[in-house]
Amino acid sequence: MNRREIKQLKGIPVSPGVAIGKAFVFLREDSFNIPLRKIKKSEVPLEIARFEDAITRTRAEILGIRKKLSGQIGGEHSDIFNAHLLILEDRTLIEDVIGHIKVQYIAAEHAFSSVIQKYFSAFAQIDDEYLRERVSDIKDVSRRLLHNLHGEKKNVLEHLEEEVILIARDLSPSDTASMDKDKVLAFVTEVGGPTSHTAILGRSMEIPAIVGSDGVAQEIKTGDRVIVDGTHGIVIVNPDKKIIEEYTRYGKRFSAIITELDKLRDLPAETKDGRQIIVASNIEFGDEIPSVLSHGSRGVGLYRTEYLYMNRQDVPTEEEQFKAYQEAAKKIAPHPVIIRTLDLGGDKFLSSLGVPQEMNPFLGWRAIRFCLERVDVFKSQLRAILRASAYGNLKLMYPMISNVQELRAANKILEECREELRKEKKKFDPKMEVGAMIEIPSAAITSDVLAKEADFFSIGSNDLIQYSLAVDRVNEKIAYLYDPTHPAILRLIRQIIENGHAAKRWVGCCGEMASDVAIAIVLVGLGIDEVSISPFVLPKVKKAIRSVNYTQAQAIAQKALTFDTGREVRDYIDAEVRKLGKDLLDM
Repeated sequence: MNRREIKQLKGIPVSPGVAIGKAFVFLREDSFNIPLRKIKKSEVPLEIARFEDAITRTRAEILGIRKKLSGQIGGEHSDIFNAHLLILEDRTLIEDVIGHIKVQYIAAEHAFSSVIQKYFSAFAQIDDEYLRERVSDIKDVSRRLLHNLHGEKKNVLEHLEEEVILIARDLSPSDTASMDKDKVLAFVTEVGGPTSHTAILGRSMEIPAIVGSDGVAQEIKTGDRVIVDGTHGIVIVNPDKKIIEEYTRYGKRFSAIITELDKLRDLPAETKDGRQIIVASNIEFGDEIPSVLSHGSRGVGLYRTEYLYMNRQDVPTEEEQFKAYQEAAKKIAPHPVIIRTLDLGGDKFLSSLGVPQEMNPFLGWRAIRFCLERVDVFKSQLRAILRASAYGNLKLMYPMISNVQELRAANKILEECREELRKEKKKFDPKMEVGAMIEIPSAAITSDVLAKEADFFSIGSNDLIQYSLAVDRVNEKIAYLYDPTHPAILRLIRQIIENGHAAKRWVGCCGEMASDVAIAIVLVGLGIDEVSISPFVLPKVKKAIRSVNYTQAQAIAQKALTFDTGREVRDYIDAEVRKLGKDLLDM
């Protein structure tokens, strides 16, 4: 047994499950300070030729990786490498490097290093998490080009000799694409967020994965025994026998849940006394659809379309969007796909559309507010959704609706799009349902008014909690105040559901609170018709719903509404769920 100090590190969970194994710390050289090497004037053409040859070889490598990745996990994730190719085709960068070689009589490596560091500095000054993460794209392609100039060997991750848990400061897209996936049990990185390429590819691989674990590459050494809990974002270094046995049991329980879901995959999420709840999935990319189908989901309850606009220098055309939505509609049919219109702004900044960086971005010019201002962008998306609706069971919903005027204005533009398509003789579903997301207190309180003009509601609980409790949910100093069991939140949700049902509208919830087994049962008891969650957590929520009577869930929900504090609510509902099945809360 390893007798070194047991350490526990935390990070952002991005792919669930448990892995136990030997750590392999992937230390990549991130320094671009290449030693100066002067050349003769007569050697300038040779250095330029070396540089251009390195560009050609790097481009060929990236195209090869993109092709390989496309075959493994689908074309959409492989498009990550379009950004790398654009960097290699940047004439300003190329001419700048050649100019350094010609004027300063320096080797191509040093010239390129000097130029590319200006790009790093420029991106480092950007006050936006998503765009700062794109520095990894530039570093990735720059590192490859320098390797080709040096003639060095690469791809150590392609030739792993044993099964490992991969530990790294960061994993670039090409690192992840080229690794021997049969040998990687899990991975943990120091940097990255939920929108990073590493997180996206980790979910696609469906192995335990954690990002944003500060200092993990310094705390762990190659050969250390490591446990990765991708469900809760926990890394344990040099665990003792007792901890290993505990997590081995937990890992077996997790595997048993997946096996159980396989048995329930074609069965509805139905309470023991016959009430059916639609349990759907949240997705960001079309390549997640196989996971949606394999985990027994009854459709897509939230398709976050803004990710179609990211990692690119232009805006997706109507035709590009149409093809993405059409593919989803066809593959998920006959189950529904609910497409959320563009929700840029807040934490999703995009310079090509002129979305400004604001002092209070979550309260600013974002989501439906942006779309009603940029009608050109909005109409392109609405036309694409309408056209795709002819190929399956599509529904549409608007984010961040705060009043009925916004809903009416959006529907007016939607009707203009319908009329344009009629004149162009392009088919669409004229009966496509159009709903509103309820994620602002004003919308919740006036949901009786909104219900008259929306076909359905989807409760965006993440923002509803944040706005109702005045809590920035990413601020660690006040994270304890972000409480989905707060009595105010439960009362708002009850009001939304009752107002929706009074107008004969169905009501869903697509926020993270529906992923919590105990809260999901409260939602069922409050009368929710649909929940939409990550495909990975769908097994436990489905099992929980099938473990309770609707009348029991109603009683639990009504009792929960009588408590004064969220702590009291949490203690009560956890105790009630344990009565339903002792393992439900441990899944």
